[in-house]
Amino acid sequence: MHVPDGFINLPVSATAGVVAAGAVAVGLRGARRELNDRTAPLAGLVAAFVFAVQMLNFPVAAGTSGHLLGGALAAILVGPYTGVLCISVVLLLQGILFADGGLTALGVNITVMGVVTVVVAYALFRGLVKVLPKKRRSVTVASFVAALVSVPASAAAFTLLYAIGGTTDVPIGTVLTAMVGVHVLIGLGEAAITAATVGAVIAVRPDLVYGARGLSAPLKLRVGGELVDAEPAPAPEPTNSPRPVWIAGLVTSLVLAGFVSFYASASPDGLEKVAADKGIDKKVEDHAAANSPLADYGVKDVENARISGGLAGVIGVGATVVVGTGVFWAVRRRRTADSGTAA
Repeated sequence: MHVPDGFINLPVSATAGVVAAGAVAVGLRGARRELNDRTAPLAGLVAAFVFAVQMLNFPVAAGTSGHLLGGALAAILVGPYTGVLCISVVLLLQGILFADGGLTALGVNITVMGVVTVVVAYALFRGLVKVLPKKRRSVTVASFVAALVSVPASAAAFTLLYAIGGTTDVPIGTVLTAMVGVHVLIGLGEAAITAATVGAVIAVRPDLVYGARGLSAPLKLRVGGELVDAEPAPAPEPTNSPRPVWIAGLVTSLVLAGFVSFYASASPDGLEKVAADKGIDKKVEDHAAANSPLADYGVKDVENARISGGLAGVIGVGATVVVGTGVFWAVRRRRTADSGTAA
């Protein structure tokens, strides 16, 4: 659902940019509370994994494909504030390096694909976790539902922006029906990927899943013939290193982006299909980075499509890991510095 330049007019795009900048600023402050020395590098890995999986378009209908948005996955794994930053890093690098998503529309994309998905998904996820049994399976179920709902919510948010600042004259009801309809189908794929990933991590290292914190049910004691909650003991600090998870996640991301992406669906994604069918793309503009050496997820002057796309994917994963990890380490160090100043 990467919105190109020309779909939304400049005033609305600029306003969305202000909203996105505010969300990133809030995310930077909130991430200080979510990140620690163990999870900061994992947040960079989550961003890289989202980048890699977004290259894997899957078919959802005749002539239409979809891909992961990633807001729900990032929020559940590393926290909602950090999740907004993860998606923002991915979208920024995609726009600058790969000419995917307009540069003037970067604020629109962060707002629609990052902020809306994270807010909707995490709010729904927390609500479900509170009412479901305190088991690991409940986290996976809540992840599935939250991810599913977040995608059509993002499509509805785009439609709202289009209603305010669309550059073509298309009935809003038509756009809303088409966008939400196809993105419900895409949401099923998003939900499956999110639940599978969260389930895999929580099976081996539940302590690394932000959304699974406080998962265990309180201990009950019988006092005077009645069951009461025992005073919870402080949770022990995990001693085993997250490095094996980090290495496994990085290798998986490299394989997905460098090899599996070659077999992704070539059909247009949901937004591209709706835009072409309904005429939203009549005023689309050429991307400012169209001449980038990595534009369209291929390495310039490499004629073999498999090698070109694979190299671009590997470069993208590497760049996202480096930039994302750098951002999150800086956030973590800022928290440590602030704590020291306060002391």
